[in-house]
Amino acid sequence: MEDKDTGLHVAEGVISIGGDELTEEQQNVLEQVDRESKTRKFLGVLQKVFLAACFLIALYHLYTAAFGPPLTLKHRSLHVAMMLSLAFALYPIGKIKNMKKIPWYDWILIALAFAAPLYIWTNYMGVVERAGNANLMDTIMATILILLVLESSRRISGWVLPTLAILFLLYGLFGRYIPGMFRHRGYVWKDLVNHLFANTEGIYGTSVNVASSYIILFIIFGSVMSKCGMGQFFNDLALALAGASKGGPAKVSVVASGLLGSINGSAVANVVTTGTFTIPLMKKTGYTKEFSGAVEATASVGGQILPPVMGAAAFIMAELMGVRYSIIALSGAIPALLYYLGIMLQVHQEACKLGLKGISKENLPAVGQLMKERGYLILPILLLICMLFFSGKTVIFSAFFTILCTLGLHFVSCLVRTLKNKGSLLAWFKQMCTDFFNAMVEGVRNTVSVAVACACVGIVVGVISKTGMGLNMAAAIIKIGDRSLLLTLFFTMITCVILGMGVPSIPAYLITASIAAPALQQLGVPELAAHFFVFYFAMFANLTPPVALAAFAAAGLSGGDPMKTGFTAVKLALTGFLIPFMFVYCPQLLLIDVGLAEGLWVSFAAVVGVFMLAISIEGYWLRPMPLWLRIPCFIGALFLIHSDWKTDIVGFVVLAVVVLFTVLMHNKEKKASVA
Repeated sequence: MEDKDTGLHVAEGVISIGGDELTEEQQNVLEQVDRESKTRKFLGVLQKVFLAACFLIALYHLYTAAFGPPLTLKHRSLHVAMMLSLAFALYPIGKIKNMKKIPWYDWILIALAFAAPLYIWTNYMGVVERAGNANLMDTIMATILILLVLESSRRISGWVLPTLAILFLLYGLFGRYIPGMFRHRGYVWKDLVNHLFANTEGIYGTSVNVASSYIILFIIFGSVMSKCGMGQFFNDLALALAGASKGGPAKVSVVASGLLGSINGSAVANVVTTGTFTIPLMKKTGYTKEFSGAVEATASVGGQILPPVMGAAAFIMAELMGVRYSIIALSGAIPALLYYLGIMLQVHQEACKLGLKGISKENLPAVGQLMKERGYLILPILLLICMLFFSGKTVIFSAFFTILCTLGLHFVSCLVRTLKNKGSLLAWFKQMCTDFFNAMVEGVRNTVSVAVACACVGIVVGVISKTGMGLNMAAAIIKIGDRSLLLTLFFTMITCVILGMGVPSIPAYLITASIAAPALQQLGVPELAAHFFVFYFAMFANLTPPVALAAFAAAGLSGGDPMKTGFTAVKLALTGFLIPFMFVYCPQLLLIDVGLAEGLWVSFAAVVGVFMLAISIEGYWLRPMPLWLRIPCFIGALFLIHSDWKTDIVGFVVLAVVVLFTVLMHNKEKKASVA
């Protein structure tokens, strides 16, 4: 049965957080805050055609992952056409009443989406050889493609990203009239759009390459894991591990959302999936509405920085920098763990401050029993990590092989249960076919918004490469920052956060990586640290008001004030806002050119710094902390964050003073209460 107060499932007194499928209530909450979730709902023949199309698209990408794709331009153009056609099928032109059929004009746009790949596939050598000297038909096809990408992006994510792309197009056309350092020779329409169409520096560039290979495969992998019950398993495991501790439900939210978010990479969807069950439980324990929502939002957003998948960011970084995925994943591990440690410490201190307790152990699932029954679900994650780090195979093949093994594991585990319960083998076979089909369809459908955004980003990146704007922008950022690294970092942070408020985190990272990362590198920041810096702040825009989609989604579930929830989420994620500055000034945190001993010491100092930061923010450790202790505690945390033996000494001295005064005051109050 289900507990009406918490929304949790209770079987024989044991609490279990709900499953992997979105309920109608969850879907409604998701659609209220996330524009990308408002799609058409097909029925009858149209539904069958749409599902079949998604399934075939999934099979195509699995096939290319296993046996290799066609020629680069052919493969990427076909991928974009597939995603555009699904976008025009799913997303209406505006607010319309009938969301169950596709109007005639969208059928035309769906047909036009395949014009570009058809032209490229039938005239491949001509298109390639004419790059830079386009004919009329090249220009027409390029124009159609650009208009389709802009319109589909507008339908999915709103006006911000397409408007940005249009501004860059105008810059490419009329840059000759701009005074100062941003002036360039200017290009006619034919030359500019051909650059975006006929090579791999525009729409069919790096961003689409990542979407057509890594992103779609890992989204399909996430869908397969969902069908296997991975979300349910992560939630129950988090309950078993953390549910009984002080403020247990909030810690459950942090653990479950982090684990699930690392696989699915969608902050808002993660909030809705786990928050529907964890937020009511936090409220029932004694946390406020705003704090409950903020915990879920910050934990869900953090999934995008947590290896192994990192919401596909790891693969994009690897592609942009030309390094192995394993380097990105290893470098991102310590900062991500520090981020979650900061949230967990603040949650714990808040629970101590409010005198909250955890869930009684008899109402929680047992770790041993849970691992015995469903522990095999960890195997696909372990297999993926082993394939990525030790097999020597490509990331794409590793993802493909892991998907096949996960499906095989699901089929075998369901067969064992069927035989054990003396069920029907025919029913088992039908269910397995249904699960496989639905996982493929769901994976492709969830890829559409990301793929279209990546295509639109290709316009921006293409104009930057054509005009040389990236170098000019880097010079401008350095000039504004007066060659001060701290000021440059600050302005870069503001730019990333503002851009991320209107653009999904991955496109926002791609744009800022093209503009801001080179500026940081010119000031001596390692390339890896520069890319991580811009990605962190592009991602944190999901938490920062006035546009904080993850926080607003959590507020919709908690019943709290959206803006208060957003600001509380920023407070909880403050460690995350400081971490990018940490690894810029201390690249050792990203394991850049660091030995084992140095890496361990830097990590230890950072952990202590995060602890001091958490207690200074919450104003509680053993007892309420006075302001005159909180301020030096915060400053001491910053000293520990900047890795240098001199600053470390100062930080540890401050820590010793804070601990001494806090313990003395605590003991004094304890004796007074006894007396």
